[in-house]
Amino acid sequence: MWRHNERHVKPDSRIVATRSYALAFGLFLGLCIWKFGDPVILDHKIGVPATVSDFLGDAWPPHWANWILAPLVAWGALLMFQGGRSRLPSKWLWLLPLGWLGWQFVSATQTVDADLTMATLWQYGGCAACYFLGALVLARDQLARWLMIGLLAAFAFCLVRAVNQRMFEYPQNLQTLIAGEHDGWTNFPPATVTEMKRQDIIITTNGVDVANPVILTKFAKGRVSGTLVYPNALAELILLLWPVSLVLAFGPTRTFRPFVRLAVIALALFLGTAAFFWTGSKLGWLIGVALAGLALLRLDWSKRLKFAMVAAVLVLGFGVFALRFHHYFAAGATSAGARFDYWRAAAQTTATHPWFGTGPGTFQRPYAQLKSPASEMARLAHNDYLEQFSDAGIPSGLAYGAWIFLALAALARRLWHSEAFPSHPCHQNEASSNEPFSCSSRRKEAPSVPTERGKSPLKSAAMRVRVHEVPPAAQPKASDDGSRSSFDAQLSFAIFLGLLGWFAQGLGEFGLFVPALAWTAFTLVGCLIGQE
Repeated sequence: MWRHNERHVKPDSRIVATRSYALAFGLFLGLCIWKFGDPVILDHKIGVPATVSDFLGDAWPPHWANWILAPLVAWGALLMFQGGRSRLPSKWLWLLPLGWLGWQFVSATQTVDADLTMATLWQYGGCAACYFLGALVLARDQLARWLMIGLLAAFAFCLVRAVNQRMFEYPQNLQTLIAGEHDGWTNFPPATVTEMKRQDIIITTNGVDVANPVILTKFAKGRVSGTLVYPNALAELILLLWPVSLVLAFGPTRTFRPFVRLAVIALALFLGTAAFFWTGSKLGWLIGVALAGLALLRLDWSKRLKFAMVAAVLVLGFGVFALRFHHYFAAGATSAGARFDYWRAAAQTTATHPWFGTGPGTFQRPYAQLKSPASEMARLAHNDYLEQFSDAGIPSGLAYGAWIFLALAALARRLWHSEAFPSHPCHQNEASSNEPFSCSSRRKEAPSVPTERGKSPLKSAAMRVRVHEVPPAAQPKASDDGSRSSFDAQLSFAIFLGLLGWFAQGLGEFGLFVPALAWTAFTLVGCLIGQE
C-alpha cells in the first residue's frame, strides 16, 4: 500500500552538493565561452579591462581562467572522495591522458620559449582536469543536465552575438571607419583615435592615417565570430554544442504551449544555422554535413527512407558548399594552401626534434624560420594533432592521438547501439521532472481505467478517483524510467556527435589552445566516458 508521506522526498545532502557543483561548473564553462575565447598563447596581448564597459564587453586575459578553475578542481576532488571510489571503463583512458600531460612537463625542460610553454602547460592541465572531473564527478546522477544550464545559456548568448555582428555591428563599423577616413578622423575624439591606433584599427601609410585594410576586409566579408577569437573557432563551438541544443529544443519543450514550443525550436534552428553559415568555415561545413547524415542513420525510420534522406542531405550540403565557396576556390584556396605550409613545417620540426619537440605552445618559433616566403606568419599549426608532434615530440603526439581515438571509439561502440532516436524526441512516455530538461508534462491526466465486465459505472468511476489520488511520488516508475533512459540515450548521443565534430575540426584548427573550446569538450567527453 502506497503511503502518502512519501510525496515529498528530499534529496540527500550529497545529491544537493553534486548538483550545485555541476551547476557551478557549467556556469564556469559558460563564462569561458563568454570571456575566454582566445588562445592562451595570446595572453600577453590581451590587456586587463580598464573600465566597467571593457570588463563586460571585452575578452579577459586567458590566465584568469586558471585561477577560477583551480578552486573548482579542489571542490570536485573533495566530492569525488566523498562519493566513493570511481573508475574509468578502461585503464588506458586514464593512463594515456596522464602520460600525455606528464610528457608535456618533460618537453618543457627543452623549450625554446618559456612564457609560451608556461601558458600552454596551464591550458593542458585544465584539459586533463576537466576530463577527469567529468568522468569521476559529473558523470554521476545525471549531473550533465545541470552542467548544461550555464553552458547552453552562454552558447545561446554567443550565437545571438554572432547574428548581431552580421546584421548590425559589422555593417555599422564598416561605414563608421570609411566615414572616419574620409573626414580625416575628425569625427572621433582624440583619445579614441589614439586608442584605435594602439589597436591597429588605424594605421599610418605614407604619412596618412587610414583604416586598416585587414579590418575593413573583415567587416566587409561579414564572417562572424561571436565571443570567440575568430570565425572558425565559432564554427567549432557550434559543431560541439548545437546537436545537444537541438535535442533539448525538440524534447523537453513538448510540455510547452504549442506556440512557445514552436518559437523555441525555430529560434534554435535559426541561430545555429545562421551563425554557422556566416562563420564561412569550409572544413566546419563539410563536417556538419557529415554529422547530419550520421544523425539521420540513427532515426527510427526504415532503411530505405534513411538512406534517401542521407543522400538528400549530402547532395544539398555539398551543393550549398560549392555555391557558397566557389569564389574562394577560384581565387586559389589560399587558406588551405597556407595550412599545408604550416603542416609541412610541423612535420619538419618533428623530424628535427623527434623526442621533445621545441616545447609546448612554441610552434611559431620554428615556423618563423621554416615558413615559405609567400606564407603569412602563424602562431599555431592549425592542426591539434600535428602540433603535439611538433611541440612536444613523437611521444606526445602518439599519446594524445591514442587517447582521443580510444575515447571516441569506446563511446561510439556504446552509444551507436543504444536506443535509436524515435519519431518523437521524448518517445511515448514522460521522463522524471526532478531533473532539468526533463520531458515530464505539466498537466497530469488521470490514468484511464476501463469499465470491467460485471462492474457498475459508479464503481468504475470510484476506481478512477482512487487512482487519480495516488501521490505522484508513489506512482509506479517503470514507464518513467524507460522514458528517462530513452531521453538520456538521445542526449548522450547528441553530446557524442558534437564531440566527434569538434575533434574532427581539430584536424584543421587549434581549438585545443582555447579554454572555451577545449575545456568544454574535455568535460563533456569525460562525462560520457564516466557513465556506466
